[in-house]
Formats: sequence, structure tokens, C-alpha cells
Amino acid sequence: MVKLTMIARAIDGLPLVEGLDDGRDVPDVDFYKQQVKALFKNLSRGQNEPSRMSVETGQYIFHYIIEERVCYLTMCDRAYPKKLAFQYLEDLKNEFERAYGNQIETAARPYAFIKFDTFIQKTKKLYQDTTSQRNIAKLNDELYEVHQIMTRNVQEVLGVGEKLEQVSQMSSRLTSESRIYADRARDLNRQALIRKWAPVAVVLGVVFLLLYVRNKFW
Repeated sequence: MVKLTMIARAIDGLPLVEGLDDGRDVPDVDFYKQQVKALFKNLSRGQNEPSRMSVETGQYIFHYIIEERVCYLTMCDRAYPKKLAFQYLEDLKNEFERAYGNQIETAARPYAFIKFDTFIQKTKKLYQDTTSQRNIAKLNDELYEVHQIMTRNVQEVLGVGEKLEQVSQMSSRLTSESRIYADRARDLNRQALIRKWAPVAVVLGVVFLLLYVRNKFW
């Protein structure tokens, strides 16, 4: 069965819609929602992930598609047919693009299109019963194939992003430390020059003072 549905802007991971009634029968639903948000963040980094992919997580599996810089994601039981999951996402994508396509780029706050939940709930009901005549016909549709859509593990997918983030953080830290080192080096050089030339400056100052006094009073 379809358990969760979320839609986000792919370029920055901004959540646009979430199924309001989703996940009530899912233990630790907040944990899975956090994984979804981490996945959105990972995809927003532009790491050349496929535009369609399935990601295994515990007893569930995420399916997502990315089109027109929007990511449509659903979480289902592992036994739920992959073909139906992606057709469900296609239906959401088509209606969401029709209703909000020209507003997506300018959305400035999370869940700006929460009214779309009405369509999500209505469409989800159509896909819940895999034995219905409608869904059996969809499963038998040979024109819609999902065999080549990659399936990966959530730790593998998010782990790549975490490692890259760690490298990025390390790089930023090294850059910051290099700047601090450069600043300290300049200070040390300045202090060394002061220590080197300060006695000379004092002697010259005394000489000029004596010459000034001599010329003025003698």
C-alpha cells in the first residue's frame, strides 16, 4: 500500500506538498519523513542521481521521479507493485504541473501548495487495492515498463551525500584554518619587522632630537 507521499522542489529540497493523512499506520513515521527530507536534500546537491529510482528503507521502499525540477516521492510496502507506484507518481506529476507549474520556481515557503493534498488522497485511494480491475489493467500495460529503474539502499544513497558533505565541511574548515594561519603569519612578520627596526627608529629619533635642540639653542 501507499504509505507516504511528498513533493519537493528538486533544486533546493523545499517541500511543496505532503499527504496530510499519510503514515498514520506507520510506526516511526517521523523517522521515515526525516529520511525523505534527507533524500530531497541529497538530490538538491545535483549529484547526477537518476530521474527515477527506488530506494529501500527497512520494510518499506521509496519511489521517486524528478521532472521539471520537481521531485515526486512515495513510500510503499515492499510488496506493493513497483509499476503501480510509478504510475501513481505520474498521475500526481501530471496534475501538479497542470495546477501549479508556473508557480513552482517562485514558491518561497514550505508546503505552499498544501491544497494539492485533496488530489493526493483521492488518487491514492484509486491505487490502494492492487486487485481492482483498474489496477490490474495498469499492471498489464506493456507500454509502461519499470524494469530498468534502479533500486538502491537508503544508506548507500544518503551515505554518498553524507561523505560529500563531510569532504565539503573539511574543505571549508581547511580554508578557514588557512586564512587564520595567513593572518597569524602576517602578524608575526609585522612584529618581527617592528622588533628589527624599532631600535634603529629610536636611535634616529634621538639623533634628530639632538640635532633639533642643537640648532635651536646653540
